[in-house]
Amino acid sequence: MALYRKKPVEVEAFRYWIEDRPDWFCDKVSSNDIITHSTHCEINTLEGIMRGEAGDYIIQGVNGEIYPCKPDVFEKTYDYIKEIY
Repeated sequence: MALYRKKPVEVEAFRYWIEDRPDWFCDKVSSNDIITHSTHCEINTLEGIMRGEAGDYIIQGVNGEIYPCKPDVFEKTYDYIKEIY
């Protein structure tokens, strides 16, 4: 057995229904990789369809993959760096 540490990586993220949707999210909506509903979104990932609820963080990973993350898990995993536009 061995002990491992997660490598530091920077990701883009926003809070669904709280912050403005970035272009990379809107592009995936246009291509039907993400389906939006009045209270949630469905994101087509390699692991299957994942549901993002209002207030969840939606993350774009290092390889362009998009997935939802609950706020408590996000805040334990990621540190704020800066706003980007």
